Amino acid sequence: MADQKQEVLAPSSCGEEPTPASVWHSLTGTPITDRFLEWPADLFAITDVILARTQVYRFVLSPPSGVEWPPRRFLAWSDAVVETARLWSAWIENRVGPAPDLLVEEWSVFKERAGMGVEPLAEGHDWRMCEALLTLHAVADEACAGLGVALDRSDGKGCLYRARGRELLARTGSLARIHSNCVRVLPKARTPPKGTSLRAFSRYVCVQRPGVKVGWYKIPVRRTGTDPRARHSNLLLLPWPLRVREADFRPLEGPGQWLSREPFGFFEFAPSERLDLDLVRQIILAAKDEVDSVDVVILPESAIDETEVDILETLLDSHGVAALVTGVRQHSKKQGQPSGNWVHTGYNPGLQKGTSPASPTRERWFHVRQNKHHRWSLDERQIYQYHLGGALHPHVRWWEAMDVPRQSVQFAVLGDEITLVSLVCEDLAQIDDLAEVIRSVGPTVVITPLMDGPQLSSRWAARYASVLADDPGSAVLTLTSFGMVQRCRPHGRDSAPVIALWKDPVQGIREIHLEGSAQGVLLTVCGDRSPRRTADGRSPVYNSTHYFDVAVHQVRTMKNGSSAENAAPQSLAPPLLDADDVTILTGWAEALAEALAHAPEYVEALIASANAGAPWRASFRIPEPSQPLSEAISVLAREVEAATPSGSLPTLDALLKSCLADRPGEQRLDSLVCRVLRSTLEQLRTRQAAEAR
Repeated sequence: MADQKQEVLAPSSCGEEPTPASVWHSLTGTPITDRFLEWPADLFAITDVILARTQVYRFVLSPPSGVEWPPRRFLAWSDAVVETARLWSAWIENRVGPAPDLLVEEWSVFKERAGMGVEPLAEGHDWRMCEALLTLHAVADEACAGLGVALDRSDGKGCLYRARGRELLARTGSLARIHSNCVRVLPKARTPPKGTSLRAFSRYVCVQRPGVKVGWYKIPVRRTGTDPRARHSNLLLLPWPLRVREADFRPLEGPGQWLSREPFGFFEFAPSERLDLDLVRQIILAAKDEVDSVDVVILPESAIDETEVDILETLLDSHGVAALVTGVRQHSKKQGQPSGNWVHTGYNPGLQKGTSPASPTRERWFHVRQNKHHRWSLDERQIYQYHLGGALHPHVRWWEAMDVPRQSVQFAVLGDEITLVSLVCEDLAQIDDLAEVIRSVGPTVVITPLMDGPQLSSRWAARYASVLADDPGSAVLTLTSFGMVQRCRPHGRDSAPVIALWKDPVQGIREIHLEGSAQGVLLTVCGDRSPRRTADGRSPVYNSTHYFDVAVHQVRTMKNGSSAENAAPQSLAPPLLDADDVTILTGWAEALAEALAHAPEYVEALIASANAGAPWRASFRIPEPSQPLSEAISVLAREVEAATPSGSLPTLDALLKSCLADRPGEQRLDSLVCRVLRSTLEQLRTRQAAEAR
């Protein structure tokens, strides 16, 4: 409401009863003003904080005597909320005329009563304030739809606002303009299938307290075409090292440590078995004899050394693999310096699953790093279980010697509308702030590389996988080393060759064995539509994705390969864009696809807002695009112009046809931008085809 005077509510004085205004001020140091109407994620943040403090959301299911939910004055509260959010998203872009009536009315009620005590509000003594709080929370949530995972908005209005929100998220790790040191607003990929906690009262965004740093990436890797039934991935599981020796566990030099008369020391895992690239190549060829493509290669915790990442990706690139997820170990570079342990995820810049030949780009992959936050501890029972007593004394508690970085989590949204996150071993089991972020966002798939024994359904990893599969409904894959599985022989029991475990909310739990002479396992998983439900009374919508397993195939290497197959793969060129820049480029491409499909008259303003120097970035306090990203945005604008006949508005079909055309001799950056465009345009067409079924 730019043309209205901003009213400011001062916080309560020290010693007075807390109020919504003082609760917010104590958290952020800012007052409640009409600026909240300028950005939906900001309004969602304040309403969610107050709902959490007062637990007013419980009145949805058990209203105070004499009232009911939804409010009686609405013929269809759910429809009114969705329509208000749609109008608000469009109004944000130009602010012509007044904001939507329902939004202004409920905001006025909330603002007028923000000085009331928190306790009376928590008891439901002011029902009109409760109605306003719950309605504003729902409207803001709906207005944030499509900011994380792109959705098809039927009229295209608000596409400029959503593009800016996506860049804000990529830059700051939050959708809100409020500093992330105070509060963080994140997208949601899935909603809880049941339950009445506050998490069940929103379907597109959630609020997290500060502490865990969040990275949100968009890497539009997908299968080409627009067939909604082609939402599957072939995952090649390589449970390496295939052999783990006792000598691979090495106590670090130095005196033993004593704490409360309990000795402890530090160990390092340094496997003597190196990455066998030729065996990787043979396994991929054997897997492709079963399926059309290997889309993702996954290895356990600490499976490769940091120096082996580039050469492994070079090999995978030569076989058309779209992504790599692997545990990476980094040995101490000097005495006293801790080693590193993280999950490396690499994405092929070809951005295409289902390709057999090498990618045409021959560039280094986009990289995302997920650190490990909890050290592995080997106690007496585990030392006996893994038969490590010759290297590590069983009467000493041994801690993994690794750097423990600040907690962070990296989410990646792929082109087939799945949200992926990786956790390292013990991080899956910890009930801490990072776990709360995972449960609130609800990623489609959680991949957990481990250094553990067999992944039996009776063991700890299965229990914690079940928590995420039940709520919020994520699919969880754990993968350990076959060498560790073989070493795990508790007294009186044989080892069980269960190297992985898959748990999803559709098919349930599956133990994945490595059988006989197999060196890898091919797991095929499929995606399908699933509902987003909320406990506040909004109608469910079917625009989320769930993943479920459909096939397991043992992979055994072929005997011989041709001379061409044995040739060393060509090295990869330096990347044109990093993962952050490709995320921002993809966000603008998604907005462009939306505008082309529904509101082509917005395209010119959209591109102008994407360009460097657009004034909105300064007002949001985010940096200008890097030089490579600025050049990529210029290429995007040229692609639209080239596909638009003179005197006409651009169309989605014309731009998609242009992106699919053969372009011999094309510049590398132009080719990358075309691939991003192709992916986002086809993604929108796929959503439309799915909704038409």
